[in-house]
Parts: sequence; structure tokens; C-alpha cells
Amino acid sequence: MTDWNGIEAADYAIPADRDLEELTGELSRALADPDPGIRDGAAYSVLATWIERGVIDEPRRLALGDEMAARFDDPEIQARTFAPLVLAMLVRKGDFRSEWVDALARWYPAEEDLRGHDEKLGWLHAVAHGADLLDVFGRHAEVDPVRMLELAAARLTAPTAHVWDQLEDDRLARAVARILTRADLSEHEATAWLDVVAADFGADDIGVPVPAHLSNCLRTLRMLYVLADRGVRIARDDEPQPLHHAPALKARLAEVLDRIVRR
Repeated sequence: MTDWNGIEAADYAIPADRDLEELTGELSRALADPDPGIRDGAAYSVLATWIERGVIDEPRRLALGDEMAARFDDPEIQARTFAPLVLAMLVRKGDFRSEWVDALARWYPAEEDLRGHDEKLGWLHAVAHGADLLDVFGRHAEVDPVRMLELAAARLTAPTAHVWDQLEDDRLARAVARILTRADLSEHEATAWLDVVAADFGADDIGVPVPAHLSNCLRTLRMLYVLADRGVRIARDDEPQPLHHAPALKARLAEVLDRIVRR
């Protein structure tokens, strides 16, 4: 087995006696490994660095992206949930295929295993990792931002018995806020995606206790309201960027949130 820790310590130099094609395949498999020490350790760091530095060339990166898109149908949860992280790395590098967007759209609202962390498998984070890719796609020039906002709404309103417990709501809110910094969104487009959420909040059969997906949605929208008010950082050390049509967005968010408060 490749010593990824050693490669990381050597400033990510490719071992002289190893073939890059073979190493790329091994890294891909490592990012689906059920052992979190393998999946989320040095192998992840090596892959991210090799993509960023262009060590893995474009044809290999595109093939890797196709492999990750197909992995959304993998029977293993950790394979599905780490695929969007790799795709996000590739899109940030400049690689893109519309089929990758379609793959995310099929998987994200349909994923049923929403555990943030598992004692044996480690970090899974389907909602958060999916949000990271939603963010990157939503700010990409070749992707319709309205489609990504509607995808966020579909994830928020998909029924689940699991209450998000590892800040997934914050990650999704931040992704949506970043999409809403796009200057080409009209005021209608910046708010209309909330209509499906409003319809869900206004249902007559909410019942007691409040369904988990409704709790998840409330917390996500509350954070989005804060970001609409204060702005959102695109990168960690950036200054907060304003959301376009923030006043209209805040007004619509308040209306939607008020639906559950008044029940």
C-alpha cells in the first residue's frame, strides 16, 4: 500500500518508482474506503494537492470526475458522500462536465443516510459535502443558479427522520448564500425557490413532534437570513460579500419562517 503520509511529508512529490495513473486510481479508491483514517487522512490531502497543482493532468481529472459522478450510485455511504468533495476540487481547478451537475441533482435530495458522523465510518456529511459541491456549481458560469437553488429547496423539504447534528444546516445555508451573490439573478429568481419551502411549512399535517426535515429547514433558513443581512465570505479570509436582492430575500425568508411560528 502506498505511503501517503510519506508523500505528504515530501511536499507531495511523486515517488520515482510509481506510475501516476496507478497512484491516481489508488487515491480514488482510498476516497471510498470505509476506514476514515485512510479516506480522510493523507490520501485526501495528496489528491487535493495534486489536483490543485496540476500534477494530475486534465484527461485524468476528467476521468476521475466521471468516476466520482458514477459513485453517487455506490451502495456504500462513505463512497457516495466523499464523491462531491472530489468533484468540488475538480471544478475549482477548472474542470467541468454538465453530466456531473445532473449526477448531483439526482443524488442530493434523494440521499437517505444523513448522518454527520459515524463512530466506525467517521465523517459522512452527505448534506454538508453535497452543499459544498452545490456551492461550487451554483457559482459556475455554465450552471443555471436557479437550478441549484431549487436543488437546495428539494434537499430541505425531502422527508427524513434524522435531525442534522453536525452543522449541516450552516453548510447548506452558506452554499445557498454564495449562490445568491451572483449578479445575474433577478429578484424573482433569488426568492422564488422558497415557494416550495413555504408550501411545505404551510401543510396542514405538520403534526407533533415537528418533523425532522422541518427542523432542519428552519435552522438552515435562519442562518441564511443572517448571511443575507451580514454578507457571506466566499473563502475563509475574504471580506463578506453582499447577497444580491438581500432586502427582498430577507422579507421572503421572514414570511416563510413565520408560517411555522404561527402554527
